[in-house]
Amino acid sequence: MTEYPVVVIGAGPIGLAAAAHLTETGSAVLVLERGHSAGAAVAEWNHVRLFSPWSEVVDPAAARLLEPTGWTAPDGETYATGREWVEAYLGPLAAVLGDVVRVDSEVVGVARRGRDRVVDAGRDTEPLSVHIRHSDGSEERILARAVVDASGTWGSPNPLGSEGLPAVGERTAAQRISYRVPDLADEQIRAEYAGKHIVIAGSGHSALTAIITFADLAAQEPGTTLTWAVRRGVTDEVFGGGESDELAARGALGLRAKKAVDDGYLTVVSGFRTETIAPQDDRLTLVGDGGARIEGVDRVVALTGFRPDLSWLSEVRLDLDPTLQAPRFVAELVDPNMHSCGSVSPHGVVELTQPEPGFYLVGMKSYGRAPTFLAMTGYEQVRSIAAELAGDHDGARKVELTLPDTGVCGGAGLFDDPNAGAAGSGGCCGAPAAPELISLSAPSRD
Repeated sequence: MTEYPVVVIGAGPIGLAAAAHLTETGSAVLVLERGHSAGAAVAEWNHVRLFSPWSEVVDPAAARLLEPTGWTAPDGETYATGREWVEAYLGPLAAVLGDVVRVDSEVVGVARRGRDRVVDAGRDTEPLSVHIRHSDGSEERILARAVVDASGTWGSPNPLGSEGLPAVGERTAAQRISYRVPDLADEQIRAEYAGKHIVIAGSGHSALTAIITFADLAAQEPGTTLTWAVRRGVTDEVFGGGESDELAARGALGLRAKKAVDDGYLTVVSGFRTETIAPQDDRLTLVGDGGARIEGVDRVVALTGFRPDLSWLSEVRLDLDPTLQAPRFVAELVDPNMHSCGSVSPHGVVELTQPEPGFYLVGMKSYGRAPTFLAMTGYEQVRSIAAELAGDHDGARKVELTLPDTGVCGGAGLFDDPNAGAAGSGGCCGAPAAPELISLSAPSRD
């Protein structure tokens, strides 16, 4: 089926790296991006700074494509914001790839040509069929010899509700809930939060970033009140490994968040699992499953992780872990119920191969609901797959990757919250703490 291209879904960091590796190994490739530009999802968190340095967020094959154009790699010891990652790397990489990258092209389904998932015959001889909807409403079908799904999880944040489904009243209160870290440099957004009672839910690195962001706001804007609602107890492990973290910026993030808590900028409510969001005059009340209440809430920032969108993959055969919704063999490496200390074994095409021939989940989507993903993991994944598709089976299986240790049990990932409380009694981080039965009210701003 070499007459057909390899279709890569998503023009984010991992999708573009896949295109770079496929181009380098001689495979025809087409990248489909539903956003208006490459790196569209990254652009939605322009204001957030990565805790991985530039040396770990530039793919080697991508750098080799860029260097002949006069591109200069950023200082490898410094840290990019989302905006800088797009402007200094993803945008130029997409430009070098040129017509290989097609934007405003949303993949709405993948199947085997002429067959639904029930039919056995022809699954290894017929090309994959990629169904596309363009921004103008038109539709198209493209045939592919392989599909690399690097669409990520950014578009599917977990709800605030602790059961994995929206809490009662969560949809009604949607205008008061943000599932991303707000950009308070935007004056209009800042005005929505200044002087208000804000609940931050979650305990991953996104939540720690929000704690620092809103502690700064509380220090500058009188009347700003912060509550941190977490599903487990708040111990030192929640703040990461500090100086023991092999990613210095990641460790520093935790230390700054801990200082904000120690300095009294936040009221901490541990063991709080949101069950109901109820209106309270012009505010909200959050009710936990044990009866605890957080009252007088103006805004909620729910940072409880992400999940893969599998709805448009109903016609391809996938072997996914029933818990994490990740490829089964990858799930064994990253399951937060068992995974310890942030270390992930090297893995590539062997672990990512699916029952559907030629179909691969990579990047954050390959981790399902697990929170431990780093960009360098995805770069090695797509290098291995590109080698396999080029016929270099030995190179595909020679997977080498050393990830920086978090310095604590149960490391967290680049964007996700570790879905606090996910570890059961047998997990490395122990069972969730019992809820504190308390009622919190925001102080009067009169």
